[in-house]
Amino acid sequence: MRWGNGFCGRRIGVVNNRAMDDIVRQAIAKWPHVPDCYGWLGLDARGNWYMRDDRTQALGPFPTLDCPGVAGARGSLLKHDKLIEFIHRNYESDAAGRWFFQNGPQRVFVELEATPWIWRLHAGDQGAGEVKTHTGRPAQVRSCLLDEHGRLYLDTDLGFGLVHTQDVAQAAEMLEAGRWALQDVRTADLATCFGYVQRPQAAHQTTY
Repeated sequence: MRWGNGFCGRRIGVVNNRAMDDIVRQAIAKWPHVPDCYGWLGLDARGNWYMRDDRTQALGPFPTLDCPGVAGARGSLLKHDKLIEFIHRNYESDAAGRWFFQNGPQRVFVELEATPWIWRLHAGDQGAGEVKTHTGRPAQVRSCLLDEHGRLYLDTDLGFGLVHTQDVAQAAEMLEAGRWALQDVRTADLATCFGYVQRPQAAHQTTY
């Protein structure tokens, strides 16, 4: 599927997260039928995590870039470093493109403000351009895309995501240096083309 100078690179599949904690793997094996959890965890466009209790969820869905929603629906910003590190080590996707945090034997599906990955650019041995996920995993860039709102995205060997706003200038340097080629993309097509579910809670509710 193509449009303009862009393309659609649909990739759905489970991320092979080798960093997943052994204790989590053991819990999955011991209790394989624990019900999934929806709506309780959100990821914003800057790579921050939010907890959303019943009261928060009652206010409305987790905000997205194109649908900010109501005040308070985002939830409470997570600040506990150890918990954030635990989420990062156990974050991946299922075959349907729904991203989740594997909390012991239970999958906690994540509501996305933007994309499943938020990319950070760091200075590497050869200067700017070392790309890592918001969870700290290094990635290899396959393509760079720009939507109609001026948002910059990267498709990588780990999947698709939005470039953090603080790192757009570094990404521009990569483009100017010819290390990446820029392609056009439409915001409305991103989730379908790149195989991720932005609101797994709503998708789950429509199937029941």
